Parts: sequence; structure tokens; C-alpha cells
Amino acid sequence: MTNEILSVEQMYRADRLAMAGGIAGERLMEAAGWAVARAARRLLPKGRIAILCGPGNNGGDGFVAARLLARDGWAVRLGLLGEVGRLEGDAAIMAARWTGRVEPLHPSILDNCVGVIDALFGAGLARDLEGEAKAVIGEIGRRKLPVIAVDVPSGVHGDSGAVLGIAADCLATVTFFRPKPGHCLLPGRLKCGELVVADIGIPDTVLGDIKPTLHRNGPGAWVLPATAPDGHKYSRGHALILGGTQMTGAARLAARAARRVGAGLVTVAAPSEALDIYRAGDPGLLVAPAEPFDALLADRRRNALLLGPGGGVGEAMIVRVEAALATGRPCVLDADALSSFEGRGAELFRHLSDRVVLTPHDGEFRRLFGEVAGSRLERARQGARVSGAVVLLKGPDTVVAHPDGRATVTTDASPFLATAGSGDVLAGLIVGLLAQGMEPFAAASAAAWLHGRAAAAFGPGLIAEDLPDILPAILADKGRLAHE
Repeated sequence: MTNEILSVEQMYRADRLAMAGGIAGERLMEAAGWAVARAARRLLPKGRIAILCGPGNNGGDGFVAARLLARDGWAVRLGLLGEVGRLEGDAAIMAARWTGRVEPLHPSILDNCVGVIDALFGAGLARDLEGEAKAVIGEIGRRKLPVIAVDVPSGVHGDSGAVLGIAADCLATVTFFRPKPGHCLLPGRLKCGELVVADIGIPDTVLGDIKPTLHRNGPGAWVLPATAPDGHKYSRGHALILGGTQMTGAARLAARAARRVGAGLVTVAAPSEALDIYRAGDPGLLVAPAEPFDALLADRRRNALLLGPGGGVGEAMIVRVEAALATGRPCVLDADALSSFEGRGAELFRHLSDRVVLTPHDGEFRRLFGEVAGSRLERARQGARVSGAVVLLKGPDTVVAHPDGRATVTTDASPFLATAGSGDVLAGLIVGLLAQGMEPFAAASAAAWLHGRAAAAFGPGLIAEDLPDILPAILADKGRLAHE
């Protein structure tokens, strides 16, 4: 799997670079239409299909697919938004090669059809659908026709995944060379159906000029720590996790996850009145009194720190966060550590660097950063820029953003993660990877991916306690991790 995600403008640039390198635009469009026709043969029922063509290059791809499918014996109705005579460039060339009838775009184009190819608008659309395009897309939904979209479902914003008024729920979407943010971010991702990324002849060498900063989260975007044959528990790192007195399960979940992901030692530090609760848990977990906290931090073998899960909200947490950050060691701030700085984000940010990972859900993000408009990607990047830290913004399309603009998007997180305590496990995975020496941006990205894979492997009935124990099976499959 290739991991790069290109913005709409970057994809336009990839096209231009390919053509500047001698690949004709006409050839790229033929290849794109062939990929769409191939998907239609595989996925749509055999019968009359409606191919909806727009006035730009997306429509040109539709004309190619119509010609190829008609040649193979498919019954095709082609509807065009606009007039053939107003098409330009490669789209005009492909329209001239179509010898069938061109009908004006209208909902009646769907009559007696068993499937649809949506080639109306590509990823560059920046306004709500209107007029006949809106009416036809709405009618597709009412008739529940299977749809294959070209590039993106018409009405999905290519960079944000926002739905611009209306978009069809597609069986599949065929895009070209590399996916775009709109394929990976919600709600657009839910409209796309199966995502087919087709090779249309654009060489990978163009990426050297484009220098993508956004990647699909997965093993190609990071490398897990190796286990050295001569290693020992201290060489695998020692994570320190701050626990509290009330929600004691949170720190214990995080600790178990940190140990399962490979940290050599894990210590939970807690108030004296709660120590027996933590000691009654896993026998391999180290437990220590949280006070004096400075004394715990003085042992530099405790090389990665996690504060927040069940630790309590208030001034005491703020003091401990600032003490932890002052050590300069990799640090994860989660849950109560973030909520303690509600309305005081600037106070926290002056202590942060890219060695710190913030793991907010949407509510915690608002408490720290206020209302920030845009997609999850845009908000996470803004949070990372403002704070100077790595930001993991949790959700079904979890984004990890670095202050320098790099980001990953998790495109296959399991819905079964919507259960109490799963966020504590995620924080534990991050600190466990940090303890082993992973760079924070990579550690946060890898943890988010492992978290999702573990949940998907377990399936229905998942509770947070299951996640750490399913993790060894995910980690053991080194070959798949290396090549996926």
C-alpha cells in the first residue's frame, strides 16, 4: 500500500509534472476511463447503466468509460451537464470519440437503469451542488441505485471530506495515482464506498517534487522498534504513568497497554491511599507513591511519561504536568491533564515541544484550543502549529499532526473502539512506544494504527480490557506489517 495522500492542488501538480515529462493528457484520461470501466464491470449489475458526465476532465473520464463499456456490450445512457460543443481539451477529444447519444442531464436519465457512474464533478468542486446535478444525485438516492464515482462522489470536497449539500452513497470510488484527503476524512470517506486507487501512468518520481506531508496511517509511515537479541528490560525503556484515586482503571489500562506494546518496565505512581488498588492488579506492574513527584522524575531511567488517565482535574495536575515537561523527556498528556488547562491553553503551550504528544478528543480539543473551524485534519494541524506539540485528534478518522505540517490519517479505525477506557489504552500504547525510543510523531501514529487493528481483530463485544491482550497477535505478524 502506498501511504501518500495528495491535496487537490498537489494532484493537479502531479498531472502537470507527468505531462511535462512527456505523458500526454489524452493518455492519462484514457487510462482513467479504463480504470472506471474495469470497476464497473466488476461491481455493477449487467444491464443498462447511466453515465453522468460533467463539463470538465471528470466528464472526459466518463466519456471514455462509456465508450469502453458500450464496446463490451453494455447498454449505456450518457447524460451531460452542459453542451458537447463547450467541452475543452482532452474532455472534448474523448467526447468526440463517443459515437452514442448524448442526453441533457436530467433525473429521467436514470429510467430503466440498474447502475450509475458518477463522473459529474471531481475533487476540485468547492460549492454546493445545485440545479440538475443536485436533482439527479438526489434521485439516485431515492431509487437506491448502485453508484461508482469517478475521483470523488460529486458533492464531496476533495480536501476536507465535507459534503457540499448532497452526495451519493457510492458502492465504490475510483481515484487516480494517490488518494486525496476527502477520501480519508469523514463524512466524505463514508460516501466513497470501496476506494480504488488506479495507476494511470503518472510516475512515482513526481512525488520528489511534490513532497507530500500527509500520509495514510499504516506501517509504511513508521517502523516499530526492533527487539535487540542482547536487550534487557531497561534497554526497552521504563514508562512512568500518573494514576489517581477515583478512576483507577484508567491508569491500569494504560499501563497494561504500555507493557504489551513492548516497554521493559512500567511504573504507576498514585496517591498513597490508592496504592493497594494498583498493587492488587497485574503482578508485573511496578507501583510507587506519587509524592514527592520530583523524586520519581529524578530517576532518568523513567524515560517516557504519561499524565492524565484518571489522574484528576485541577491545580495539582497542572503542577505535575509542568514538572514532567520540565524534564524534557517524551511525554503524553491525555484526558485530565488536558482538561486541567481548560481556557488556559497558552499557559500550557509555552512548555511544549514536538517531544510531547497531546491526545484530545473533540471536547478536550475545544477546551484547549477553543473553536477551530475545518476538518479534523485542519484542526489537528492548527492545534499542532499553535501548541508546538504533536496532536493526536481522536475520532473515527483520527489524525496525528506534527508542528511542521506532517500528518497521518487513520482510515480503518474500528467502530468498536467507542467504549469506555479505549482512549486510556491508546495513551498507554503511545508511552510504551516512546519508552522504546520511537520519535513522538511516529509513536502516536503507530499507536493509533495498532489500536484500531486490535479492535478490528477482536470485533463485536470489545471492551477496553481486551485491547492490550489482542495486541501480541497484531505485533507478531511482522511480515505483513513490513509490507502492507
